[in-house]
Amino acid sequence: MIRKFMPNAIAADVESIDYEKLWQMGYQALIFDIDNTLVPHGADATPQIETLMRRLRNMGFRIVLLSDNNRARVRNFNRHLHLPYIHDAHKPSPRAYRKALQMMNHSAKETVVIGDQIFTDILAASRARIASILVRYPGYKNRKWPGWRRLIESALLPLRTWLPKRPNLTSAIIRQDP
Repeated sequence: MIRKFMPNAIAADVESIDYEKLWQMGYQALIFDIDNTLVPHGADATPQIETLMRRLRNMGFRIVLLSDNNRARVRNFNRHLHLPYIHDAHKPSPRAYRKALQMMNHSAKETVVIGDQIFTDILAASRARIASILVRYPGYKNRKWPGWRRLIESALLPLRTWLPKRPNLTSAIIRQDP
């Protein structure tokens, strides 16, 4: 049961992932959460994120943005990226993740989910049988009270070392979360 909450790897942020290594490992599709994964909650796409998405597309990755936010929020974030997206995803339901796979015309084995929460992004990826990378939300080290979910998450994550091994993506992480 607890294994479903465990990511295949943990990175400090989206810039700490070696996407070339992921490509070499056979991954060709990426599903990104938006808020607290790519940008702080409610923020617009930054020039750095726009550059990252262009680089990933140029490498050949298929990308879908997948968010629990409403259409207006996702459309606004995506206005310069022009990526396919799914809004109102109802995570941790795996249904939207399966839809993203269909949109990209890729299998779960060729795809990686990148998100910031084990109770939504990572659990939904596990339920859809997609590998996942947990990234720390921007500014998490500076928050005095991270909230109950984040506290429970930080208590559960060390259990990863006790669980049976899953496909490991750690070799594709440049900077792990401390």
